[in-house]
Amino acid sequence: MRGAISTNWIDRFRISGKPTDGSHWDIAPATVETLYLRSTNSLDVPAGIIQLLFFDLVADPSVNFGSIGAVVGHELTHGFDELGSRFDGKGNLREWQTADDHRRFAEKTGCEVAEFGNFEAMPDPGNLPLFKVNGKLTLAENTADNGGLRIAFQALTEALAADGKSTQDSLDRYSVKQRFFLSFAQVWCENQGARSARQSAAADSQSPGRSRVNGAIQNFDEFGKAFGCTRGTPVYPVNSCRVW
Repeated sequence: MRGAISTNWIDRFRISGKPTDGSHWDIAPATVETLYLRSTNSLDVPAGIIQLLFFDLVADPSVNFGSIGAVVGHELTHGFDELGSRFDGKGNLREWQTADDHRRFAEKTGCEVAEFGNFEAMPDPGNLPLFKVNGKLTLAENTADNGGLRIAFQALTEALAADGKSTQDSLDRYSVKQRFFLSFAQVWCENQGARSARQSAAADSQSPGRSRVNGAIQNFDEFGKAFGCTRGTPVYPVNSCRVW
């Protein structure tokens, strides 16, 4: 159980320069967000996000693992990305990965930079020039989406196996595996105008919802298998990007 909440500048200045206190929250309970804190090597999941569309108490596991499960998995991968590697298990500023680790990480993430850089920020309404997602700006979040989806799917598979069930089981005309991916996509549905989307893509470290979903599923073979896609199609490519 975590203790006091430090969500304003006064509190943060007060604890600045002091030893890290893992009992402090940096996020309010009502916030609809999850947060990985490198300085404490901790994951905060406030009450605000434990509700629809991220969590449904009466839904089957495939739905919840595809939504809140993928979100939590996303945050966990941040502990191992370019910034996460600079903090050790106790949150101290200390590099723990080797030079070879960084080299291989850069090689693998380079694939994602190129991939997302080819996504349109928003379908062209007809009077605006083509504008694409910034693959470098959104790299950390795209990598976390890809890794988080895999973590959530593995967790779902293991949870079902413990109950003698499988992702191949069916429910409401869809397999459990299909329901997992549908839930993941539903979380990132959004209604945003073309100009607003293009402005966000120019400055936001997170890709537009459509790109987040399409990028993650096309890099995970289980999606193509779940929906019987033809190998070599955009959502089931022969060579996909994978970091984790």
